[in-house]
Amino acid sequence: MKVAIFSAHGFEKEYLEKANAGRRELVYLDTRLNAQTALLAKGCEAVCLFVNDDASAKVLHLLAQNGVKYLALRSAGFNHVDLDAAKKLNLRTARVSEYSPYAIAEHAVALMLALNRKLIRANRRVTDLNFSLDGLVGFDMNGKTVGIVGTGKIGSVLAKILHGFGCRLLGYDPMQNPDVTPYGLTYTDLDTLFRESDIISLHLPLNPKTRYIINADSISGMKRGVMIINTSRGGLVHTKNVVKALKSGQIGSLGLDVYEEEQALFFEDHSEDILQDDTIARLITFPNVLITSHQAFLTDTALRNIAETTFYNLDCFEGGIGCVNEV
Repeated sequence: MKVAIFSAHGFEKEYLEKANAGRRELVYLDTRLNAQTALLAKGCEAVCLFVNDDASAKVLHLLAQNGVKYLALRSAGFNHVDLDAAKKLNLRTARVSEYSPYAIAEHAVALMLALNRKLIRANRRVTDLNFSLDGLVGFDMNGKTVGIVGTGKIGSVLAKILHGFGCRLLGYDPMQNPDVTPYGLTYTDLDTLFRESDIISLHLPLNPKTRYIINADSISGMKRGVMIINTSRGGLVHTKNVVKALKSGQIGSLGLDVYEEEQALFFEDHSEDILQDDTIARLITFPNVLITSHQAFLTDTALRNIAETTFYNLDCFEGGIGCVNEV
């Protein structure tokens, strides 16, 4: 089998090569999949996609016309794939349903701590030989209320970590998870979670029901000075509404590992470019905003699991057998 790997990054090639073990011909493409690049997969039976690749109906039609039979996603989320179109075109699709919930949850906590204790600002001062502590006051995590929106595998790991900090935990999820019971998490409705939480952390898939779950209305019902953390999908947050709330002080701090318009920015070096996105340009100016470029998953454990599951999925497809990760 010949596999076209779109959005191939240097940090993952070692893991992909090891997991493949020479069984298939891998074609690494550093470009993102879209209507203009789909023809690069000609002659390949499978296409391997990353989180910001475009697998819309138009692109899938082009892939099918050029002989592609299988889509292997190097991600848990699949909101970038038109699954209805894929099924009509008989394109079997599988994702990496779990790679390391610890990686994501730990990164969410890292954002919380860095924002709370103003670590970025403190480090910059020290490099300038400024050892003043003025303006660096944080708060004890112990006793603070943290709202976890989405209590699946990642959310439950986050609950475990924050329970160790002594936080009061509130959770919202249509499917309650018994794994959070030992950590004293109380399930509640979204309005109550927003109203009572000092910190809100998002761990939801992106779909029509969850898009812009953080918006002007929901923000207005939150505690003044709330901290919001998003390590899930950028589209959960209405960024322009958040900018307004940061300016007014309604949101006290913001930690983002994802951004709703990240496709044109993340995973690439734009250090020599003029930034065209005015919204993220504004976000970067806030001292109480910390943005990382979709790196929460970036641990050796996660990369190994992603690669191994990706090729397991292709093994299933190639062997004509059922795949537990098929979507």
